[in-house]
Amino acid sequence: MNNKLKVFCLSLFILTFASNLYAQETIFHDLSYPYLEKLIATAKKNYPQVKVLEEQVNIARSTFHQSGFGWLDAFNASYIYSPQGATTTSATNPIIFNGLQLVATVSLGSLFERPYTIHNAREAVKVVEYQQEQYFLTIEANVKRFYFAYLEAQADLRNKVNAVQDASTAVNQLKHTFERGETTFQVYSEALNNLYNQTSFRLQSELAVFTAKTNLEELLGAKLESIK
Repeated sequence: MNNKLKVFCLSLFILTFASNLYAQETIFHDLSYPYLEKLIATAKKNYPQVKVLEEQVNIARSTFHQSGFGWLDAFNASYIYSPQGATTTSATNPIIFNGLQLVATVSLGSLFERPYTIHNAREAVKVVEYQQEQYFLTIEANVKRFYFAYLEAQADLRNKVNAVQDASTAVNQLKHTFERGETTFQVYSEALNNLYNQTSFRLQSELAVFTAKTNLEELLGAKLESIK
């Protein structure tokens, strides 16, 4: 009887172990690069920091275009009106002509400074565009990282579910043999403990899936279910 029991327990262990091996998951089965590209596009569209950088680019471009009109700041025009008959001339009133006089002045400092101002404005546009490109690379890498973590958590959960099913099957089989006196209480108790442990592992995996999904959706700014 003892030999039969040992053979039975060994066979049950081998079957359970083999079942777990066949149930091993891989994220490559669920990996979809077209769907991943949709996730990346959604994150670039919805994430607030992306919108902030877009506004900074628009402001820098507007400032650059505005600097092109700054040439006019170097020039100034005014007029002097002297009534007929006013011929008084002094250091503070150097009027030698009567009537309306137009006066044009040029600020050489502003004139020579303008090319550098335009250059700096152009470079400022490049800086914010580079920052935008850098952040696009960062957000793309983060989306991939969170997407892969989500797929890994799902695959691990499926493994844990299979493990719980195997442990439950083993408990049911040992229960019958224990009731018939063909299995010791220790063997049956160990099977029950294994079932409890596998159930606990499954709950932890479920939490990991929810956490990975939440992290990914936070970056996307949308629910995964809404992205087809």
